[in-house]
Amino acid sequence: MPKIISTLIKLVMQKLKLILVAFLLLSQVNFAQKNTKTQIQYLSGTDKDNLVEWDFYASEGRKSGEWTKIGVPSCWEQQGFGAYNYGSDDVKTRAKEYGLYKHTFLAPMEWKGNEVKIVFEGVMTDAEVKINGTLAGEIHQGSFYEFKYAISKLLNYGKENLLEVKVNKVSANESINHAERDADFWVFGGIYRPVYLEVSPKDNIERVAIDAKASGVINTDVFTTSKKAASVKMVLSDANGNKIQDLSVTENSRSNGKWNVSTKAKTIKTWNPEFPNLYTLTIQILNKKKEVLHSINKRIGFRTVEILEADGIYVNGERIKFKGVNRHSFHPKSGRTTSKAWSIEQAQQMKDMNMNAVRMAHYPPDVHFLDVCDSLGLFVIDEICTWHNPMLDTKVARKIVKETVVRDVNHPSIILWANGNEQGWNPEVDDDYAKWDIQNREVIHPWSIFNKTNTIHYSHYHSLINDSYSKEKILFPTEFLHGLFDGGHGAGLDDYWNIMWNLPLSAGGFLWDFADEGIERTDRNNEIDLQGRKAADGIVGPYGEKEGSYFTIKEVWSPIYIEERFINNDFNGVFRLENRYHYTNLDQVSMTAKWIAFNGPNDENNYEVLSQSKVELPNLSPLTKGKFTVEKPANWQDAEALHLTAIDAHGKEIFTWSYPVSTSKDKYSPKVAVVAKSAIKTDTKDSKIHVKVQNVTYTFSEETGLLLEVKKGDKIIPLNNGPIILNQKDKIEKIAVVPTKDKVEINVIYEKTKYSPSWSTVKEYASDVIKWTIHANGLLDLNVKFKGNRNLKGFRGITFSFPEDQVAGMKWLGDGPYRVWRNRMKGTRYQVWENDYNNTITGQSGFVYPEFKGFFSSLTWSKLKGKNDNGFNVYCRTPHTYLRMLTPEKSEEDNRKKGKDKTRLNPDFPEGDISFVMNIPGIGTKFQNSDSMGPQGNNEHYFGNDDDLIALDLTFQF
Repeated sequence: MPKIISTLIKLVMQKLKLILVAFLLLSQVNFAQKNTKTQIQYLSGTDKDNLVEWDFYASEGRKSGEWTKIGVPSCWEQQGFGAYNYGSDDVKTRAKEYGLYKHTFLAPMEWKGNEVKIVFEGVMTDAEVKINGTLAGEIHQGSFYEFKYAISKLLNYGKENLLEVKVNKVSANESINHAERDADFWVFGGIYRPVYLEVSPKDNIERVAIDAKASGVINTDVFTTSKKAASVKMVLSDANGNKIQDLSVTENSRSNGKWNVSTKAKTIKTWNPEFPNLYTLTIQILNKKKEVLHSINKRIGFRTVEILEADGIYVNGERIKFKGVNRHSFHPKSGRTTSKAWSIEQAQQMKDMNMNAVRMAHYPPDVHFLDVCDSLGLFVIDEICTWHNPMLDTKVARKIVKETVVRDVNHPSIILWANGNEQGWNPEVDDDYAKWDIQNREVIHPWSIFNKTNTIHYSHYHSLINDSYSKEKILFPTEFLHGLFDGGHGAGLDDYWNIMWNLPLSAGGFLWDFADEGIERTDRNNEIDLQGRKAADGIVGPYGEKEGSYFTIKEVWSPIYIEERFINNDFNGVFRLENRYHYTNLDQVSMTAKWIAFNGPNDENNYEVLSQSKVELPNLSPLTKGKFTVEKPANWQDAEALHLTAIDAHGKEIFTWSYPVSTSKDKYSPKVAVVAKSAIKTDTKDSKIHVKVQNVTYTFSEETGLLLEVKKGDKIIPLNNGPIILNQKDKIEKIAVVPTKDKVEINVIYEKTKYSPSWSTVKEYASDVIKWTIHANGLLDLNVKFKGNRNLKGFRGITFSFPEDQVAGMKWLGDGPYRVWRNRMKGTRYQVWENDYNNTITGQSGFVYPEFKGFFSSLTWSKLKGKNDNGFNVYCRTPHTYLRMLTPEKSEEDNRKKGKDKTRLNPDFPEGDISFVMNIPGIGTKFQNSDSMGPQGNNEHYFGNDDDLIALDLTFQF
């Protein structure tokens, strides 16, 4: 009996096993049938802020020689491993470590029968991948390119699987090392972009390439090796997934695993940077029974790109101009590992500067950055990584071109491909782009005259005339106005853009570059390292800190261009403007006018709005001109400024223009009070003139008339040694002290000098004059008259001394909050500003903006805050006066530079510490002096005839 029972139990168990196997097989079949979409399972984290720990071993450098943990994705230097290198480092001393990674993951049984691929979005540099001890495929070379392996046959289903990756920081391919590791940027090692598994049905769409035209026509290559696939279905939805229509699909061809199909959407909105309309295209392959085998969604934008020879670059029929910038994929804390949030932040800053384009420098970016360009609206030049000569070898270049185009082909933002950078182009692969790009976008060679384009780098202003043998080429420098420290970018841009905008064959250009590439060195207590002058090229700092050029660019590249205007007694309220949008009518833009009155330096409330009104802009179509009128309220002349704020169709500020009201210039000067005669005393001894009034004692030199000391009670106000008239060598003829009932005047008269122009007889210059007036209520007036000097190449104005270590801050009414240069005047706003003292060297140290020291335009008054309550107020009644506040520390220069080149990024400043001047210098770029960057950077200034006198009128209040 027991034997029978035992036999029965065995039979039951066998049947149960058969039932279980059948159930598992059925469940796998059901999974395969139900799983019509690709599933994604991340093995790493998703970005710099979300890491997953893997086992890790570093061969050399820090934390090497033992197995430990590392967060993935990451650059291993930022996790404390290995050593740092910049591309220009000596190859003999460059770090050559490798890293070993291990990670286990579960492959569920239900994956069996599906196609599983492992995807690496980016590894630096050579990657050897094993699954359960078996190579997944050939070693991948190239840091910036997505690659994947089919691993279905290597997995143990229902069990843990071992992923092993060996990453060599230095490639076995020397052309890749030259392209990626000898270039002018930081080089890192590691699995720095995400790693994930793609699980798709066995019968699947491998990939698609889509060409969605502005007409609504969609031409698509569908790649599949499925023998069950009989037809293709397409559905168009909006960006949120709401179905719009089922598309009628025409099959054009089918061969070698590629189907070409076409269709046409009905009513669609086109994609452009001003209105980046996006749609979701669902693509499905069906079997003969019309059952879905595999379904994928792709985000698309309808747009048509045409490069017309000797004409221009057209998008949706409109000839465009690039207002562009170059951008590295980089974060100061995590290196090349970034995040979508960081991509959004940087793209939003570009859009805020009124840019419409970005060049990928010098490699394909994270895919999420391209997604952001699609959604926010930026034209993109996508580029493979090469660097000067020698070029990439052809075999690896072909692979890299394919990987770039296959990954990025469907982004509407991409309108051009760049085959490398600055002579690194391999012409043998120019035609390879078309093999993978259904849109057949044009290929350019940055820094070259190639095919239809001239993408010259760092041309001088005058070369933009483009009158050489290549004058029929479409001109757009893929790098220009190379920023370094505070130079370039905004400096010179107004001049360049005036030429670019009005030159028919100019398609704009791309500034170098977006952000300072400073890395937090984990081997130096997280100190920011910019490799001296090599990586300090940004418009913004490492963490997005805005430099002054940020706002200059915002104004110069405003799609609403307003002619320069001055508001005086004859102001009629009329402004002339131009619509510099490509796709937006001005009826989609709003503008507000505010007439503003400002308070004085000692008031807590800085301003009040006297009147506010809506400005009716003319309904101008793109690229047309017109005018608008600002309403003048009855009390408009009581205002000190008019502010005009334009808001675009998406609710974002385009720019706020400000216009001082010149009729109110002397409003702020404090009034002279009537005081008893005994309140002011004067005596002269030891070659010094002492004037005591109230509790203030002024001391002047009897020999020079310069202010030597101000003493208020027992406290010294350390403003002294002025006014020195800059660039003035005349001798003093006489000094006169004239006391009267309620004031004391000190007059300094300089000798007249003679000149003999070739066309005239000998003449005399008018005399320079300094006039001090000390009033009985303690106010100190200063009136200086000095020669203008025609074509002067130095400063005109006056200067004083004030010890920098006594300065705590400044409040002022004038243009701000950023300093200006002669060739970077735009981007400021006239109002009350307040900056604390800082010693920032732009792009090099501090990164506290605005910088405190420099030249500030349109001065009306300034309150200098002393550290020991020893500051003062000064009021300026002379229009267009610049305040010079201290002298910025010099940025790091190239020691090879000599003469004029030595000051291209560190312009000369007047002697002294605080100056009031009528002219200021321009600033250069990394490669150019300011005088080669256009008229505004020229160092000559015209002040009228040689015998004209400029009057500078100030009042000091201590």
